[in-house]
Amino acid sequence: MTSLSLVIEPDELEASLDNPDLLIIDMCKPSLYMQFHIPGAVHLDYSKIVRAENPVMGLLPDISTLNAVLSSIGFNNHQHVVAYDDEGGGKACRLLWTLAACGYEKLSLLNGGFLAWVNEKHPMSQQIPSIEPTHSNVSYSNENAIADRDYILSQLDNTDTKRLDVRTIEEFNGLKRLADKAGHIPGAVNMDWMLTMDQQNNLRFRPENELRAMLVEREITPDKEIIVYCQSHHRSAHTWIMLKSLGFERVRGYHGSWSDWGNHPDTPVE
Repeated sequence: MTSLSLVIEPDELEASLDNPDLLIIDMCKPSLYMQFHIPGAVHLDYSKIVRAENPVMGLLPDISTLNAVLSSIGFNNHQHVVAYDDEGGGKACRLLWTLAACGYEKLSLLNGGFLAWVNEKHPMSQQIPSIEPTHSNVSYSNENAIADRDYILSQLDNTDTKRLDVRTIEEFNGLKRLADKAGHIPGAVNMDWMLTMDQQNNLRFRPENELRAMLVEREITPDKEIIVYCQSHHRSAHTWIMLKSLGFERVRGYHGSWSDWGNHPDTPVE
């Protein structure tokens, strides 16, 4: 198998389906997975890779929990992981970001996910693969992929750091309130994650030149450190993968996101 990039096309994945070092992870709805899925794919429920401490959602799971989950789907550190879902990539990207936070680099997102695979007539299967449980032993070793509230507070006055809020404009402006506070982190710029998806091309990322133009318009440039967030770091995990695929080297995901910042009594809000 030739080396797979961070974002791959269905044709590339189909050509690699017979490779034993490929772990394809399906994060679609369980009922859809049971109906049909990419041949050889194992199913993983999104709820197993996030943790909640009400009212904060979307936190990284305890590392022991994550290792148990990864072991249950047969993950080992020799494999190349390809993830996909049926909702534009948010769930799949959250898994990939979590693995990246563990220092894992053999990762790919299926561009367009299940929608592109099915609509473009790639092979499907109803067979549930047998899984040999493993003994995963990852740790959150890549701190440069992770942002938390304290880190963001320490960077508010740093002009080398930009905060990219990928919620809707109504959430960003405080017209839609999903936490104690409404609004956004001071200095953040808004780019709804849906803007990055090509609705006419099975929810793939938009062409690179269009994505770069949207980012430059918001002064999101590769020379800066970019912190991405949404309500729970589901939508913004998709943005994290997009930025990394465009060559941005310093990108952090804020797990907990606005459910953390907007529910904390001492955080400043615009």
